[in-house]
Amino acid sequence: MRWLKSIEASGILFLVSLYVTEGSVHAYSGEKFLSKGNAFVVHGGSEGIYSDSFIRFEKIVFRRPKEYSNFSSDPIHAIVFEVDDREAIGGSAYGGQRAVCCTSDLAKLGVCTQGQIIHRPSANNPGWPKVFSASFSNDEVDVALQSRSIPITKTGMYNVYFIHCEPNLKEITVEGKTIWKNPTGYLPGRMAPLMNFYGFMSLAFVLLGIFWFSQYARFWREVIPLQNCITLVITLGMLEMAFWYFDYVEFNETGVRPTGTTVWAVTFGTVKRTVSRLVILMVSMGYGVVRPTLGGLTSKVLLLGGTFFVASEVLELVENVGAVSDFSGKARLFFVLPVAFLDAFFVLWIFTSLSATLNKLQARRLLAKLDIYRKFTNALAVAVIVSVGWMCYELYFKSTDVYNERWQNAWIIPALWQVLSFSLLCIICALWAPSQNSMRYAYSEDGEEFDKDVTLTLIKPSPLPKDVRSQPEVRPTLGNNDLSNGDDVEDKTE
Repeated sequence: MRWLKSIEASGILFLVSLYVTEGSVHAYSGEKFLSKGNAFVVHGGSEGIYSDSFIRFEKIVFRRPKEYSNFSSDPIHAIVFEVDDREAIGGSAYGGQRAVCCTSDLAKLGVCTQGQIIHRPSANNPGWPKVFSASFSNDEVDVALQSRSIPITKTGMYNVYFIHCEPNLKEITVEGKTIWKNPTGYLPGRMAPLMNFYGFMSLAFVLLGIFWFSQYARFWREVIPLQNCITLVITLGMLEMAFWYFDYVEFNETGVRPTGTTVWAVTFGTVKRTVSRLVILMVSMGYGVVRPTLGGLTSKVLLLGGTFFVASEVLELVENVGAVSDFSGKARLFFVLPVAFLDAFFVLWIFTSLSATLNKLQARRLLAKLDIYRKFTNALAVAVIVSVGWMCYELYFKSTDVYNERWQNAWIIPALWQVLSFSLLCIICALWAPSQNSMRYAYSEDGEEFDKDVTLTLIKPSPLPKDVRSQPEVRPTLGNNDLSNGDDVEDKTE
C-alpha cells in the first residue's frame, strides 16, 4: 500500500495507516489509530475534487474496549482540509518542533487548548479547514460522529484525517465510511478524464480492427503466421480498452470499483502486452521471414514471455484491483523492478536480433524485406526513445509533486503509454497489412523468388533483336548467375 502524505508543515509528514479503500466510497472497518508525532491518526482518504462536489460522513463510529472505558476522553476529531491549507494544521512554541496536538507550552501562550488539535482558518478558503468532534463519556464503549455532508466549493486535493490527542485512548478504532462525489460522478478527480480517454481508445481500436479485418478477409489466402499474431494483438487490445471503459463507467456510477471488470481489464491488458513483446521479438528474429521456426530459442522466448506475464499481472492487480492509491512506494517498487528489468531485457534482445536479421537480409540482397525491416527498426527506435524520455518525465513529475497538487494532469501519464503502444501497433499493421503480396515477405524453402525479381530488374539486359530471338537460349550473364546462386545457397542454409 502507498504511504499517503497530506498533513505536513515545515517538513513534517504524517505517514498514514495501511488499509484498503474502495475508490470514492472509503470504508473503515475497525481501523486503528497510529501514533504519528504527538498525535494518533487514521487517514480517511485523499482525492482530487472539483467544485460543486461533496464529501459525506456516514455512520462514523469510534469504538474502544470495555477495559479502557472507565474515563471521559478528550475529543476525537475528524478534520477535512485542502492540500494548499496544510500550513494551517499544527504549530510550534518558541520555534520548536511542530506538533499537531496542542502542547502545554502552546496552551500557556493561549493559542490553543491542551489536548485539542491545532488549526487556523485558511487564508484562501474561508471556513476551512472543517473540524468535527466526538468524545467518550465515562463507561461509554462507542461514540458516533454526526452524519453530515460537506459541500466543496473550490477545486483541489482534499484530505480527511481522524485524529485524537489522548494517550489513554488505547486500542480505539473507527468504523463507517466517507463518500466523495464529483459533479460528474464518483470517480476520483485524477481518474475522471481516463473514462473518456478509454472511450476514445476503444473507438480507435475499432477503426483499426475494421481496417485490419477487412484486409484479412480480402486476402485470407495470402495470410502469413505473423499476421495471425497481429490479429490476436488487435483483438486483445479491443477487449482491454472496452473493459477499462466499462470499469470506469461502473466505478463512476457506484463509487465502488468493480473487482470482476477490473480483473478482466488488467488480464487482457497484460496478455496483450506480453503477446505484443513476443511478436516484436519474433519479428526481430526473422521468424516467418528469413527462418521458418525459432528452433532452440522457442523455449527461451516462451519462458521470457511467461515470466513477464506473471510479473506484470501481479503489479497491475496490486495497483488496480479494489484500490485507488493505497500501498507504499517501497512496496510498489518491489513489484515494479521485475517488470522494468524484463522490459529492458526484451529491448536488448529485440535490437540484437534486429541487427542480425538486417545483416542477413542485406547479405542476401532481399531488398523488399530489407526495406520493410528498416522501417520497422526506425519505428521501434523512435518508440524506445520516446518511452525513455516519458519515463524520465514521469519520475520527475512524481518526485516533484509530493502532495499530488498536479492531480488534474496526472491522467496524462498512463494515457500516453497507451497512445504510444497503439501508435506502434498501427505502424506494424501498416507495414504487414494483409495484401496480395503478403507471401512476398514470408519465408520460402524454394528461395526468395519475389525478392530476386526485384533485384534482377535493376540489372535487366536490353531486349534482344528480332533476328537473335530464334537462336538457341543464351546462357545467363555471370553477374546474374552469381546473384541467383548466392540466394539459393543462402536459402538452403535455413
